Amino acid sequence: MKGNVYIYILVMAGVTYLIRMFPLVLVKKEITSSWVKSFLYYVPYACLAAMTFPAILSATASVASAVVGFAVALAAAYYEKSLLQVALLACLAVFIAERILAFI
Repeated sequence: MKGNVYIYILVMAGVTYLIRMFPLVLVKKEITSSWVKSFLYYVPYACLAAMTFPAILSATASVASAVVGFAVALAAAYYEKSLLQVALLACLAVFIAERILAFI
């Protein structure tokens, strides 16, 4: 059983290495397509959003307070507040929403 763990780690390392090296081997010249460049530019943001959004909805006691916090965070980010201000405002909104929902 313990020997299998090392095999699993080696397989994961190999797969990770291949995934990262595969594009470098296939694409030898500079990418000139503006569509491909813009697609690759937004991939990290899309992955981050896909991982973060479910966590936002399950991080509080109720989905309603999570939605309130998310909406406040979106509004603060839209108005170009700093990352710290966005986080603090979202936390404050969730706290207030949780207190209001406790009385209902």
